[in-house]
Amino acid sequence: MLVIALLLFGSVIGFNMFKQKAIAEYMANMPEPEFPVTAMKVETTDWVPTIEAIGFIEPNQGVTLTTEVNGIIERIDFESGSAVKAGQPLVHLDSTVEKANLKSTEAKLPAALAKYKRYQGLYKKGSISKEAYDDAEASYYSLAADIESLKATIARREIKAPFDGVVGLRNVFLGQYIKPDTEIVRLEDTSLMRLRFTVPQTDISKIHLDQQVDIFVDAYPDTAFQGSISAIEPAVNLQSGLIQVQADIPNNEGQLRSGMFARAHIILPTIEDQITLPQTAITFTLYGDNVYIISDKDGEKRVSQSVIKVGERTGDIAHILEGVSPDDLVVTSGQVRLSNGAKVRIVESDALKPSAETPML
Repeated sequence: MLVIALLLFGSVIGFNMFKQKAIAEYMANMPEPEFPVTAMKVETTDWVPTIEAIGFIEPNQGVTLTTEVNGIIERIDFESGSAVKAGQPLVHLDSTVEKANLKSTEAKLPAALAKYKRYQGLYKKGSISKEAYDDAEASYYSLAADIESLKATIARREIKAPFDGVVGLRNVFLGQYIKPDTEIVRLEDTSLMRLRFTVPQTDISKIHLDQQVDIFVDAYPDTAFQGSISAIEPAVNLQSGLIQVQADIPNNEGQLRSGMFARAHIILPTIEDQITLPQTAITFTLYGDNVYIISDKDGEKRVSQSVIKVGERTGDIAHILEGVSPDDLVVTSGQVRLSNGAKVRIVESDALKPSAETPML
């Protein structure tokens, strides 16, 4: 039994040793793997740096019209969505009582004026006292002031457009009783739009008045609306360290609407002879960003890992500050299985090219 057990254990150990030896010989004779990758030759180009910010579109002027007094709507002189001029009457409130009071007061004015002038002559002759003359004068000027007050009250019952613009949807109806907090309609001057955004105080030296700003909104993703910086806040926010900036954007075609979320790209001076790479070429690790550079060694293409310093990123393009030189051959896809010294094969692929149409789900 002991001999049989020794033979069994010996055969198992011998088989394992033979298996390991065979695997080692197979691995030693196996050809080195060659990984397919896509690559591009590094070339210099002009780089336009930008400062990116976000904000919301505002109109040149915008106000929600309401009334200063209570009243019943007697007439409406505008249609929803129409263009109006400054001073154009929009809504008339019933002012029958005020107009009647105005006529009554105006009817008393000629008599008060005649009395005032008559007493003025009599006072100069010494025929009446100074008190009687003062009462006549006060009565005349009091009636004149009452007339001006009544005219102002009637004018306040007529809501006019304070500036040229476009009205929105009407929120009131003929015959409706409205109060000072009733919203009648929204009026906006959209000929020129504005965008307010913030930039870090470290970038203050890079911005100035009339500097070009490209504005992008989700409604027109392929359109860059060109504007310019029109105002810079004189003070930096103490809590956030940010400074507010305002840009004016011409809105000749009326595409921009107030309230739109927008992304601003403040255009900085162009830098010549810079290196840019697709962001797919950059491998992100805990130790920093790096790329794989292809070189020919003994007729074989092998890669070496190079640590890079990335500057600004715009879309799918990254500005490379260090780690890559012109004419280097850089791997743009297929880096997952690569390591230093790995053998590669350059292939053509359009997998990184964006599709002309978004596939339907």
